[in-house]
Amino acid sequence: MEFYQFDTPFGWMAVGGEGDVLTRLWLPNQAVPRIASHPTPLLLRAEEQLSAYFSGARRAFDLPLAPEGTPFQRKVWAALRQIPWGETRTYRDIAAAVGCPRGFRAVGMANHRNPLPIFVPCHRVVGSDGSLTGYAGGLELKRALLALEGLA
Repeated sequence: MEFYQFDTPFGWMAVGGEGDVLTRLWLPNQAVPRIASHPTPLLLRAEEQLSAYFSGARRAFDLPLAPEGTPFQRKVWAALRQIPWGETRTYRDIAAAVGCPRGFRAVGMANHRNPLPIFVPCHRVVGSDGSLTGYAGGLELKRALLALEGLA
C-alpha cells in the first residue's frame, strides 16, 4: 500500500492506495500506519480534490475508489455515493435503497466501517429525526462537513 499524509483545515489526514485505486482515507482523529509518507500521482490527486472540496470549489470526486468490505457493505457504500452534495439521507432511507428495509442498524455498521469517508459520503447520513449520529471523524467533523455543504 502507498500512503500519503497531508494537512487540511480539519487537521492531518492521510490517503492510501494500491496500484491505481484509492483504498483508504484516515480522518484527523484516526491512527495512521507507521510507514513513510510517499505521494504518488493518485494520492496527490486525492489531496487536491479534498482541498478543493474543503474550499467549496468541488462538490464531487472523480477518483478510482476500491473500498474493501463485504458484499453488503459495498452495496451500502455504493448507495452512499448516490447521495448528492448538500443533501442527507437517513439510515432507514439507505436500508430501503439497498433492499433491506429493516436493516438500518446494519447500514449503520457499514457506515462505521467505511474505509473512504468523505469520498464515500457517510457524513450525509443522519438519524431518522435528522439528528447527527456517530461518525468516525467525530461529530464535530461531521457537523463541519455538513455545514460546508450548506446543511448546518
